[in-house]
Amino acid sequence: MKIKRTIVGSFALLLLVAGIAAYAQVNRPYHNGAVWDIAFIRMKPGMESAYLNYVAGQWKAEQEAQKKDGNILSYKVISVEGHNAGEFNLMLMTEYKSLAAMEASEDKADAVAQKVVGDDEKQRQGYRERLEIREVLGNRLGREILLEPKGK
Repeated sequence: MKIKRTIVGSFALLLLVAGIAAYAQVNRPYHNGAVWDIAFIRMKPGMESAYLNYVAGQWKAEQEAQKKDGNILSYKVISVEGHNAGEFNLMLMTEYKSLAAMEASEDKADAVAQKVVGDDEKQRQGYRERLEIREVLGNRLGREILLEPKGK
């Protein structure tokens, strides 16, 4: 009888704790969305047209190939007003389904780049050539936060 009472009491306590935990669970009006890789670029004075020709050509071709292969969801190019000398004036943004998807597709993305741009030496040569017309000031990863409709 004592064992039965202990088992029933333990079960009741477990249900109580589980109920409180479920009741206390926070219902947030947002959830995580896609991950964006954002490159902050400073096009050198007088070289805007040359760099944008690269972006509209080879960079776009690689992004389209990555999108077709399922490695990325989308991409954007955003021109911004630089207020001080040395600030970025262009953002190159690439959207991934998630951080895990971005990391899982690294080998596939490298293979696509090799096919579209060329081997490692050709890619390094492109980086050296672009040094003359732009400067990469940094990259950031950002996660999109999706807001739920009000009242949900």
